[in-house]
Amino acid sequence: MAKAELVITPVSSKADRAAFVDYAYRHNASDQNGAADPNWVPNLRSEEISKFTPGKNPFWDHARGQLFLAKRGGEVVGRISAHIDELALKQPAEQGMGPGTGNWGAIEAEDEEVAKALIARAEDWLRSEGMTRVLAPMNLSVWEEPGLQVLGHDHPPMVMMAHHDSAYQPWIEGAGYDRVKTLYTYDLDVTKPFPPLVQRIVSSGEKNAKIRIREVDPKRFDEEAALICDILNDAWSDNWGFVPFTEKEIAYTGKALKPLVHPELIRVAEYEGEPVAFMMTWPDLNQAQKRFNGPKGKPGIFGLIKLLLWLRKPNPADMRVPLMGVRKKLQSSRLASQLAFMMIEYIRRSATAKFGARRAEIGWVLDDNQGMVAIAGAIDSKVNREYAIYEKAL
Repeated sequence: MAKAELVITPVSSKADRAAFVDYAYRHNASDQNGAADPNWVPNLRSEEISKFTPGKNPFWDHARGQLFLAKRGGEVVGRISAHIDELALKQPAEQGMGPGTGNWGAIEAEDEEVAKALIARAEDWLRSEGMTRVLAPMNLSVWEEPGLQVLGHDHPPMVMMAHHDSAYQPWIEGAGYDRVKTLYTYDLDVTKPFPPLVQRIVSSGEKNAKIRIREVDPKRFDEEAALICDILNDAWSDNWGFVPFTEKEIAYTGKALKPLVHPELIRVAEYEGEPVAFMMTWPDLNQAQKRFNGPKGKPGIFGLIKLLLWLRKPNPADMRVPLMGVRKKLQSSRLASQLAFMMIEYIRRSATAKFGARRAEIGWVLDDNQGMVAIAGAIDSKVNREYAIYEKAL
């Protein structure tokens, strides 16, 4: 039987937006046996709706975009977002973003025909908005779920990392896209002490009266979040793909992730009394969600209660290190590496002693971030997933 005609339509209503979000659950999960892809872990639906709603997600305060649905015979068979970040357009072109660069992301597709039709429609929209180049996939920004997973499909991602069907890579590359950057995540056994050299570096730092590694103060949550945002924007400002993280975005993200915040797992490094570095670690919410999800890949009422109880005392919980940074003036110095090793070690101790952690994941890390790649190697962590970011002239 011939397939019904494929139609790409813009999302123009709340019902369309709900269909856009819900397609990801329907495409990746089955009713009888849980996730059709056993390594796919859904985000909470309410957070996904908020993510794609202007006025709720502050990303849209400095971005414009259009969501699209693909339908056959009236049934949704795919989705994609096309968007332009005004802050990204202001960045230097040599850093990856820059003038004329738009993005698409959040792609889900039943087959190659759907994927290529969605990509073509996103490209058309970007051209109509004056863009001359596309970097993709971005869901939605470099701070959320950038890149397409191209390695490590055999295990689930950690919290706020994407998991994609392995078929997507040849479909995207077949649409004329070239890889421009690779992002790594690193797996680390935290039950074992670090190598002797790292232990000596940490010990030396502990004897230095000018260095203080402290926990964040949850009673000053907003102030601490603003401090971390300030260090982050300074530390990452020369990185490929950098776009400033706004105060509204840090508040929005902080509110969403506050249940994952445990002071022992977020450290600030001070040198001579000045905060100069930070490291943020979260218990892996995905690990818990997989345990408590219902048959459709989402937690039912009892699963949600169990999830909320787990969030209060996440043990056992493996860990993800999504962000760390050292102020630019110290980068490439011995002190920067020493502070990084000290924060990693202090958090490792807390993660194993209080939260029963056995493994952690560091990343994502840019493939050309020599400092972080060297630190990851020094603590005997290994690449366990890769994400590709592609580009194409429009």
